Amino acid sequence: MELYDALIIGGGASGLLCAIAAKRKNPLLRVAVIEKNDRVGKKLLSTGNGRCNLTHTAVDSSHYTGSFRRQSQSVLDRFGTAELLAYFRRLGLLTSCDSEGRYYPLCRQASAVLDVLRFNCEAAGAEVFCSQTIRSVKHRERYTVTTADRVFCADKLVVAAGSKASPKLGGSGSAADILKNLGHRFVPFSPALCPVLVQSGLLKGLKGLRAQGKVTLLRDGKAVRAEYGEVQFNEQNLSGICVFNLSLYAHGGDVLALDLLPDISEKELNILLLQNKKTYAALTADNLFTGILQKRMAQAVLKTAGCTDFAKNCAGCTDAELQRAAQTAKSMCFSVTGNEGFDRAQACTGGVYGGEIDEKTMRSKKQKNLWVCGEAVDLCGECGGYNLHFAFASGIIAGENL
Repeated sequence: MELYDALIIGGGASGLLCAIAAKRKNPLLRVAVIEKNDRVGKKLLSTGNGRCNLTHTAVDSSHYTGSFRRQSQSVLDRFGTAELLAYFRRLGLLTSCDSEGRYYPLCRQASAVLDVLRFNCEAAGAEVFCSQTIRSVKHRERYTVTTADRVFCADKLVVAAGSKASPKLGGSGSAADILKNLGHRFVPFSPALCPVLVQSGLLKGLKGLRAQGKVTLLRDGKAVRAEYGEVQFNEQNLSGICVFNLSLYAHGGDVLALDLLPDISEKELNILLLQNKKTYAALTADNLFTGILQKRMAQAVLKTAGCTDFAKNCAGCTDAELQRAAQTAKSMCFSVTGNEGFDRAQACTGGVYGGEIDEKTMRSKKQKNLWVCGEAVDLCGECGGYNLHFAFASGIIAGENL
């Protein structure tokens, strides 16, 4: 049996920074990080397309969803963008901001972030144990964590075990099992920040296309949320950052309405099409959107609007057909059937119910000497560095309060 003052389950972004913060606050604290993978930070290396988008200029609770959302503002107020960047700078990491407000390591390599965390963890004296599959976590007077070949014991326990997102990179539901067994209410994990499955006869013809626009999530005909950005069309789903963000809120039966031309009104578009009807009078009808939309996209819009006879020329299109085409381009609807699942998810909704965690310390309100941070908390952010920011910030707060 190996004795420590604190055990941290999970060697990802939150767990590593928790260990560093704990040792910086109290160098005498004996801390062990228990990681199931053969190395720490495996998922961290894939974030931001391998560049690690670690935070954003506009971090606040409006970019998150989950039962911890209201409380998360306290965490973000204490460790906002400036505070987190300053903390990383003290650890030796330099960062830079892109035009969208996203912060990356200056060298644009996720490995730089992981190296800074690993080296600081080692320098601080925290011990890291990899390839440790947990078999049981028990609490009597102390916490006992049993793995395949070791038994760890400590007065304090931190669960930073992540979520089920990206199982190929180590994502699993172990945090749920551990925390439920320790008496916590756990909101089931659901895939988030992933492609949204839709039902539409248009997808086959649009496969591989990308289009800028505004996407609105509709539920029972009412707008739930809207995002601007690039939409990617695939054979069974819609993708792109704006769609990923809406995947946080989308359910089967909802509708994604795509405005392909958000900068002009339907009336203005109708006038343009009337002009094009004359300009391209002798050309086939699928040239009506010349100079406005990509050809395949134009064909999809016209088909949806009922203009299916591309053999006739533009002059033969009725004003009613042009009006329907303008309406369709401003609201091209796709029925949501689900999402692509945990394999394609960058994050998850779900985790420990927010009301059972003290946001000032990330300490459990249900179990003595237990802390929860990162993805194990029921909080999920949009694309742009929000999830990593919370993982880092909650990890620091937990570590400083061990």
